[in-house]
Amino acid sequence: MKRLNRRQFLALMAGSAATAFELSGCRRPLAGDWDNVSKRPNILFIFSDQQHFQALGFKNGFFDTPNLDRFAEESVVFDNCFCTTPQCSPTRSSIMTGLYPHKTGVTANIHHAGGNLLNQRTIAVKLQNAGYHTAYYGKWHLGKKKTAIEGWDEDYGVSNVGGQRDRGITQKAVTFLRSKARLQKPFALFLSYNNPHDIYYYQDYKYAGEPDKTPLPDSWHQETFLNKPGPQKEFMTEDQGRVIWGKDKKHWQLYRQCYKAKVALYDNHVGKVLKELKKRRLADNTIVIITSDHGDMDTNHHIILKGPFMYEHLIRVPLMIHVPQRFGGMKPCRITDLDVVHVDFFPTLLDFCGIAPAQCDGISLKPILTGTQCQKKRPFVIGQFYAKQRWVTPIRMLRTAEFKYVKYLGAGDELYDLKNDPHELVNLAGDPQYAEIENKLAGMLDNWIQTNSDPFYSLKPVRLEKGIRYEKAWQIPYKKPQSDKEK
Repeated sequence: MKRLNRRQFLALMAGSAATAFELSGCRRPLAGDWDNVSKRPNILFIFSDQQHFQALGFKNGFFDTPNLDRFAEESVVFDNCFCTTPQCSPTRSSIMTGLYPHKTGVTANIHHAGGNLLNQRTIAVKLQNAGYHTAYYGKWHLGKKKTAIEGWDEDYGVSNVGGQRDRGITQKAVTFLRSKARLQKPFALFLSYNNPHDIYYYQDYKYAGEPDKTPLPDSWHQETFLNKPGPQKEFMTEDQGRVIWGKDKKHWQLYRQCYKAKVALYDNHVGKVLKELKKRRLADNTIVIITSDHGDMDTNHHIILKGPFMYEHLIRVPLMIHVPQRFGGMKPCRITDLDVVHVDFFPTLLDFCGIAPAQCDGISLKPILTGTQCQKKRPFVIGQFYAKQRWVTPIRMLRTAEFKYVKYLGAGDELYDLKNDPHELVNLAGDPQYAEIENKLAGMLDNWIQTNSDPFYSLKPVRLEKGIRYEKAWQIPYKKPQSDKEK
């Protein structure tokens, strides 16, 4: 495969003619033999909080992410990576265990309805038992049950209350890389950054430019909420969306500018860590994964933040993986025809580290990252949602390459033609012309629910309590930063 220069790479990423790099089929083995590699790879796993799949400079020129863009040039970039639940705690439980939220027990953010504390062992235990020096710095958000927090040799935020300042996370990461560069023991370093989650403070953001020139997405202009499940508009008019609902265009533009700024702050921290990794000559021995826990609506569909919906900007997240050549890594490319889910990280890392596989819901990505075998592909992606604070709105999603089917328990269904309606504006559920497709997808979803012992149909919706000022219910449990410099 021919290596691209920077301009060619960015043009490829921004365009639609990426099919030449579809690599999920079979490939001949690469030169070299994985079994003869004496040293196991280090792991650097970096993830942001609330960054949607297009919040990258090479995907959307509105965003400024030079460090992530450079990393993409050196990596395998996956177009289609999905969270298991568009909320922090549930999807983090999936990353750490390889299981869907209904199996981890963490079906919503902890301390809220369905937000049980994680009470299962995580990947940290397996890595530690295999001889890895493990560290986790940053937002944990899974509780502090003894079983769940085992396995970390070092942590800043898992067993204690730290890890909630991005600046501190980066400082600890740099210090870690400097010290571990002298050790023979392989390391597994997980960095969980807060930004762009601080978009929740967008009203305090001071923008020096002209926000009225900020572009708003097509779906902001076109969304009517007609024939859409009721909880979507209800979120905006009665829940967290109340902070912006009914305000003029400039407030939505300010939101987008703030989100852009928070993504840029995160990008800056990633750049510092990657620079240190190379400076310490660790890059050639380290598998680096960069992703996010879930997305943000970013004003798409006239919605902000996250809530009871399964739109692309909420469930799709960035994913870039660099596997060094000495561990069989492919040259930089873009994967457009493979769906990755957060449950896949668990088996992928175990596979690369030579650790006996554990039972999980994920699929190892090692074959496609090394080009040595046929990559197993899932026929569809499943998404789950339970509750927003005390407002219980059970949702299940089944997404194929062509269609997305979403079932709201007690609030209606959605069906979108992703090829012809990429902005998901026209809900085809109930349309006689699409009845066959809808019934087929509904049957596939029901079969998955039954096969995976998903208790979806036994759940009970709980109505949103009118009059409750929910915009006060999501205050982040740490002191608000005085300025972006703190981050």
